[in-house]
Amino acid sequence: MKKKVEIVLITGGSSGIGAETAKVLAMAGMKVYAGSRRGTAPDDCDCSENIIPLVMDVNDEQSVESAVNCIIEKEGHIDALISNAGNGIAGPIEQTTIEEGKYQFETCFWGMHRTIRAVLPYMRSNKFGRIITVSSVAAVVPIPYQAFYSSVKSAVLTYSKALSIELKPFGIQCCSVLPGDTKTGFTASRKMIKSASDTTSPYYEISQRSVARMEHDEQSGMPAARIGNAILRQLRSRRMTITSTPRIDYYAAVSLSGFLPDRFILWVVGKLYSK
Repeated sequence: MKKKVEIVLITGGSSGIGAETAKVLAMAGMKVYAGSRRGTAPDDCDCSENIIPLVMDVNDEQSVESAVNCIIEKEGHIDALISNAGNGIAGPIEQTTIEEGKYQFETCFWGMHRTIRAVLPYMRSNKFGRIITVSSVAAVVPIPYQAFYSSVKSAVLTYSKALSIELKPFGIQCCSVLPGDTKTGFTASRKMIKSASDTTSPYYEISQRSVARMEHDEQSGMPAARIGNAILRQLRSRRMTITSTPRIDYYAAVSLSGFLPDRFILWVVGKLYSK
């Protein structure tokens, strides 16, 4: 039975955590298909022979199936999937429209589901596979004015845990990685809801301060390559952990969230992001 990860598909592979993870895995000798809507290679890539850019829009069923079929035709198998493609919205819950909420879930959750569904038949036939989803510390410690981002990352985490149970009989392991503040272009690409610019809103000033604090923390955060190295460790391990939280302080926050009272956790988060 196959035991080593050789062929990897990563979504959102042209920038941010996805790009840095692709570089880390490629340097480790894995062949990485970096899927993205643009289909471009990561910037400053010095290991291009192991990274193959691939046009893949996770919001388009046909695009996902075409990309997966392309890899299977060339390689015969996909050993690991890193479901990383995502986006972010910010703004008060009350003023977030249903359509804006759907936008948040379309890529992060349904895009993940489309991709996993596409690769699973091949992993099951090989009785081997690794699936890593990129969640967030915000999945267990929610952030005000980014409630929909926190919610979708919580959904990703729960989905991954349930999936790990269902796939165990087929030799497929699952892990969800929970990054904390990470310095990437994700900060600049975050989408503010339409009503966030309404200066007459009772939420305006506090939501602006909250998002500004989060943006500052992200740009002062850890390098994306650290997430890539955490993913590499999982792919190299004989048995992946159910969750992985890079950096000790974030690991502590996630661990303590299961023991400390919710009221205390929300008080601390409120002091940080909602004052």
